[in-house]
This record gives sequence, C-alpha cells and structure tokens, in this order.
Amino acid sequence: MNVKKWFKQTMPPLGSPCHGVVALIVILLFLTAGACQRKDTETSDKKRESILDQVVVIVPELITEIPGVTRWCDQLDLVKQRINVGDAELYVEEEGKGTPLILINGGPGGTHHGFHPWFSRAKDYARVIYYDQRGCGLSDFKPGENGYSVDQAISDLDAIRKAKNIDKWVVLGYSFGGFLAQYYTSNYPQHVAGLILLGASPGMWTDTGRSRQNQFLSDRERARMDEIYKQLRELDKKKNLSHREYIQLLVYNNHINGDWKRQGFYKPSRERIAQIALYEWDHDNNFNSILYDSMSRVDLTGAFAVNPVPTLILEGKWDLTWGKEKPGILGKNHPNAKMVIFENAGHGIYDEATEKFFTVLKDFIQHLPRVPDADIAAYKAFLNDWNKKRRKKEKESPDYFLKSIGWGQLSSKKLVERYSRSWLEKFKSPIDFLRTGFGLYDLENYQEALFVFERMQACAEARKDVDDKAVSLIWQGHMLDLMGKRDQAISRYRQVKEMNITNSRMHAQYGMEYPLSPYAAERLKTPFTRKENSSLD
Repeated sequence: MNVKKWFKQTMPPLGSPCHGVVALIVILLFLTAGACQRKDTETSDKKRESILDQVVVIVPELITEIPGVTRWCDQLDLVKQRINVGDAELYVEEEGKGTPLILINGGPGGTHHGFHPWFSRAKDYARVIYYDQRGCGLSDFKPGENGYSVDQAISDLDAIRKAKNIDKWVVLGYSFGGFLAQYYTSNYPQHVAGLILLGASPGMWTDTGRSRQNQFLSDRERARMDEIYKQLRELDKKKNLSHREYIQLLVYNNHINGDWKRQGFYKPSRERIAQIALYEWDHDNNFNSILYDSMSRVDLTGAFAVNPVPTLILEGKWDLTWGKEKPGILGKNHPNAKMVIFENAGHGIYDEATEKFFTVLKDFIQHLPRVPDADIAAYKAFLNDWNKKRRKKEKESPDYFLKSIGWGQLSSKKLVERYSRSWLEKFKSPIDFLRTGFGLYDLENYQEALFVFERMQACAEARKDVDDKAVSLIWQGHMLDLMGKRDQAISRYRQVKEMNITNSRMHAQYGMEYPLSPYAAERLKTPFTRKENSSLD
C-alpha cells in the first residue's frame, strides 16, 4: 500500500432535508479531506498536485467495481471494544497514553476511519480515543425511542467518557463534529479540559458567506458529475443497489472526476479515494437529513462569550466549505480562543499540513492550564441565563422559531398555529419560506401555501438563486394542481423545464428526490398528487 499518497477529503452541511443529491455530495465531501502523506515535508508537498494547478482529468466510464483496500483499523495497533450506552453499542478504539483526547468525526454520517493513520502521531502524549457515532460506521444503527438527534449524540459521547472512567478530556471536533464538540461543551463544560475546533461547523444561525466549493471545479468536471448521477440511477434500476453501494459508487466516481477539489487542497490517490468511498461515509438511511434537521434547531451564538475552557480553532486557508468570513465569525463567538490558520490546507488540515498540525496539537495538549472549579460553575450559571434568553427569542422571532422546529407533522402543526403573513416580511432566506409553505401544505391550506411559495420565488430572484426559484415554481405548480387549476400549474412547470437545471432536491419527509427541470417535465404530463409527511419529529 502506497501510504505516502493517502488522502482524506471532507464535506459540510448545507442546511435542511430540502437539499437534494447536490447537498448529499457536499455532505460526502464534508466527511473526506485532502491528500495525505505520513511524512509531509515542504519538498514532498511541492510534488503533489493541488487545486491551484487546475488540472482537469475526466474518466468517461462509470466505475462499478471499487478497488479493494484494507481498513486502517486492521493495520494499526489499537485497543478495540464496543461500549453499551443504554440502548445501543458504539464501536470505540484507543491508542497511546497521556491526556485523554476524544476525536469526533464529520458528517453527519461519517466515521472515525478518516482520522487514521494520522492521529497515531499523538499517541506518545495523548490517550487517543476514536469512535463511530450511533447510526454510523461500525456502531449500532439503532435510533432509540426518541430517534437520532444531536442531543442523543452528545449523551452517547458522555456515556463513552463514563465507561472509560475519564473525568476530563480534550474534545476535538472536525467539521460537523466541530458542532457536536461545541454543543457537548455547552452541556458538559465540567468534563472538558480543552476544546479543539478543526474546520468546524460554526453552529450559529448566521451568514458565513457563500460557499466557494465550486471555485476550482471546471465546467467539464461538473458536467461529468451530472452524468454520473444519471448513470448511477440507471445502474440502480438494473441492479437494485443498496443505499451503501449507491453511496460508495457515487463517492468514488465523483472523486476521481475532480470532486475532491470542493474541500481538499491536495489531490488524493486512487487508493485513498477507494478507502474514503468504502469506509468513511457509512450511515443509516436518512441519517444525515435527520441529524442536520436536529442540528439546525440549535443556535450557539453567544454561548462561549465567557467560556473558561481552553479553546483552539484550526482553519485551512483553502477550506472552501464556507465563505471567507467563516473563521472570523467562529472566532468572534469564541473570544477567548486561539486561532491558527494553515496556508497549504483545505478542510482537513491534519492530512495536508501534517507536521505543523501535530506540532500545534502537541503544544496545546501539553500546556493545558487547569481551569478552577469556580470558573466552571460561573460558566454554567452563564449558560443557564443564555438558554433563557434564547428561548425568549425563539418565542418572539418567527425565523428563529422556524429554525428551532423540525420538518415533521407535529412541527407543521405548531407552525400553522402561530403563522401570520407578517412573518414573510421578516424572512431573509428561501428556506424560511419553504418550511412555512410545507407547513401550510401539510395542513392542507393550499391557497395560503401558494402565496408563500410565490413570495419564496421573489426572495430567490432577489438573491439570484436559480435553484430555489425553480423549487418555488414547482411547489406553486403542486398547490395549483391540488386546487384543480391545471392550466396555471402547467405554466409554472413549463418555466422550470425551460430553465434546464439538472441539480436535484430531496424532501426526505415526503420521500421525494427529484432533478428540477426533468421533474417539471414529468409534471407537464401528469398532475402532482398529494404526498403525506412521514416524519413525526
């Protein structure tokens, strides 16, 4: 195995269950990060292809057999166990001695495998603990009585702490795991000796700027990935692929056709891409949509204003997941944190700027100050007050209220009970209009839902967001079909068909996934029939 070419690529959250296959790919990239080498020197870096080289390689045929590669877990000297957290067992690995360091991977839906083999470098000064979240990787796929959620995720994490007989540990969260690390700290600050945010999801309801993930992708690469979707759909019809098989082939084919450029800085080897596809994106059906829905209800703005826990923020200069404003926004929410920017790194950092990363990590862990119990007690009191203010804001602000609820039937009922047209004047995002329109649709108020979707169209046009405009027109057509106004519905569908958009949207609660313009063309032939919301929240 050519270890010097190993690479890891990751992908960020795009929002809600309303995002489609394109959002899924972004999520896939959230889980995987740039090229890796166990010996990462300036000389070797210069030989590695990066996004700055702008090399385009197209593989025209669909690869249906992913090369067999071995799990890192089977090659490293690790202590492996399964820990019972009450109603499920989680897969946990450990190596090294010293300060306990728990690693939280990205996603939602990623696995711990992405941290291998790099974090073995820390075993001389840290007790490195890896694990797969419930519903992912080698852990049980058991939602439990209340279903998957971020609250469940941090409760499971603390159950691991207890099982390991650890009082305080350093919590490192990568990407989506960065959100979980922050959320865990805001709930269990007394057990956090240090907080490390690595390319972390901000966890705030704020605009971090437009994602730059397409900045280095060529038109040819984007066109090839559109074709891959079509080829995979045809293959699925013939072979009835499992969810796991479909995702593995999607990840592998997209990556070899340039998709690594969305968040990575260095190009991965084929061997590394195979390992990413086979082992680093593995989760229960709809897990990512459910967890993103749950995460979207939490706003951590202001939660760390007086946080006494030593905090380290690590950002790659070429992390294109968010806009350029993101590091500053995250840093402002952690005023007592130290931030380090890595020049030749994307979303992953540890696998692209390995030497510098582990130098910074070692220094942080070995020089952690002890936080007085009185400071932790004061911070917990602050958090209690902060939560009260957050709940008050939720009651007073319609857009805040929308973000705090889910996309299921019960949330739709709550929404419609509070709904007023005055809300629409305060909305700034098409997602707010979409969620409101869905709520009215769920309660069969089609006329008012039509009005909301028309306002969504105006919002999307003002933002020059073509995809959201198409979605708003499609759902206007749906409402008109349900009201028996077929001619008007056809006019909406025809507009979307003529836009020639192949990007897809997925509404998991309705079991819908559709490419925008092709779907509109289908609706020109047959009217929309009502689909029930299958999510109960």
